Amino acid sequence: MRTTSRLTLAAATLVAGLTLTACGQGAGHAAASPSASTAPAPAPTGSATPSTRPGDPSVTARPTTAGPAGTARPTAGAPAPSRAGDPVSTPCTGTTAKVIASKVSRPANHLLLTVTNTGPQPCNAYGAPFVGFDDAQSPVRILDESKPQAVVTLAPGESAYASVLLTGEGGADSHGRTVRRISVHFAPGDGSGGSVGSGRTVAAPSGTYADDDAAVSYWQRTVDEALTY
Repeated sequence: MRTTSRLTLAAATLVAGLTLTACGQGAGHAAASPSASTAPAPAPTGSATPSTRPGDPSVTARPTTAGPAGTARPTAGAPAPSRAGDPVSTPCTGTTAKVIASKVSRPANHLLLTVTNTGPQPCNAYGAPFVGFDDAQSPVRILDESKPQAVVTLAPGESAYASVLLTGEGGADSHGRTVRRISVHFAPGDGSGGSVGSGRTVAAPSGTYADDDAAVSYWQRTVDEALTY
């Protein structure tokens, strides 16, 4: 009996020791584990800022640059559309331009008309000049084949040119005569056929001889272009 009691007591003592050891190890593990309520570590300096969420009251809408509804904003640097009365649409006239008639060596039987813008604004040398000799009631014919691709615009001080064919091939029935004065009138921009503004009358070069077959070219940008006709 004594031997059995001793064995029972020893077994109980061993079990108790094992239980205390297990409890101690569990407590150690629990102390090493972080608490569930521990706050996450702060973001490192320089980390990206979270994107703004829709509806965030701290966001302020930027003002738009669009104009009123239905109104187109002009493109930066684009030229403004031309309007009636703009200097660039103003025809050259005798008020703001001077005219010179000069002889040329070639081609034969030609004069050169030079119109120079003397005004403070640009003007357009529209069409062909209306040219008359002395007291003629009608201008000479216009050489339609000389029409340029674009209107000649003259800045202040710039010139345009037109050639005058003095005689044709009509012979004695062409009513040739010596010319003393040449009148020059200017065409409008609307192509109506009449002249616009005041004209200019200049002295014809000495010995100028013309007949009823005389003709004039359109205004051209250069002398060479004018004397082609």
